[in-house]
Amino acid sequence: MSHPRTVHFSSRAAVLFFALILLPVTALFSQSSRMQINESALKLFRPLPAVMESPDNPVTDAKVKLGRMLYYEKRLSANQQISCNTCHPLDAYGSETDSVSTGFKNQKGSRNAPTVYNAAGHFVQFWDGRAATVEEQAKGPVLNPVEMALTSDAAAVRVLASIPEYVALFKESFPKDKDPVSFDNMALAIGAFERGLVTPSRWDRFLSGDESALSDDEKAGFNRFVAAGCATCHNGAYVGGNSFQRLGVAKPWPNESDVGRAQVTNQNADRLVFKVPSLRNISKTGPYFHDGSVPTLDQAIRQMAVHQRGTQLSSADVKSIITWLNSLTGQIPAAYIELPALPKSTATTPGPITN
Repeated sequence: MSHPRTVHFSSRAAVLFFALILLPVTALFSQSSRMQINESALKLFRPLPAVMESPDNPVTDAKVKLGRMLYYEKRLSANQQISCNTCHPLDAYGSETDSVSTGFKNQKGSRNAPTVYNAAGHFVQFWDGRAATVEEQAKGPVLNPVEMALTSDAAAVRVLASIPEYVALFKESFPKDKDPVSFDNMALAIGAFERGLVTPSRWDRFLSGDESALSDDEKAGFNRFVAAGCATCHNGAYVGGNSFQRLGVAKPWPNESDVGRAQVTNQNADRLVFKVPSLRNISKTGPYFHDGSVPTLDQAIRQMAVHQRGTQLSSADVKSIITWLNSLTGQIPAAYIELPALPKSTATTPGPITN
């Protein structure tokens, strides 16, 4: 009768043996326990483009250079103290911390200034969609009496035409134009610059195939975002910015004093209708909503769930969604937004209006 052979292990060999046996099991368990993201919902999203192109305003280096300078140019305001960057500071994710901006003669705006980052890709501009493009949008604040408060487009042209360096840059940017220093070209240059204000994030890396770009907690947060119905409106490359929606679909909105798009169309059907904001960099761009009435992202998510979806989210749900939203925070393009040296005024440059 034979006896089974007894195998003796040294302690080191035993450790190695069990490590080799257990490694595949551990790896398998780790693989099976990884959070699976909602693949069907991912079809609603896509990565940001490198530049938000426009067939009507081709981006050139010359226009971007001029547009960057004009974006920071305070002499395009009546008191020469306000620029585009004043209300949309590029080093702070293009958004202010105040509910509404302060303009000419310390007047307060009526709506929260949305971020300009990634905005050129939105289907319309302003909360009420009254401008189709960033080029058209760029004209509005310059002539708005509450904001930059120039009295006419001719006033803006007088400032720019009085500065030889600007005249040369307009000629370089618009070489086919007989009179390149114009209000329209000012807006085209600013728009060309804004079309490069793109902030790709880890979310874009994930959408492009990098599975490691998101943690399991972030994937779970995306799944919860979708399950809560948020992706119905917040989708696409900009996670919003591609539709109008009415506030208070499930429960009346707490403040209905701003009628939204109806102010533009004079149609009752557009009452309380606003552009759906992008959620790109949302963790950095509070306070929230068209009136800047909600200071925290936690509160904003809860309010939207109640008034738009008719549901109450738990604290765990909200925390999970915010975890994913943080993956939408991109890198500010520091070199692209660097403050340029602006040309000096001349003897013919109009001075500020102080009264």
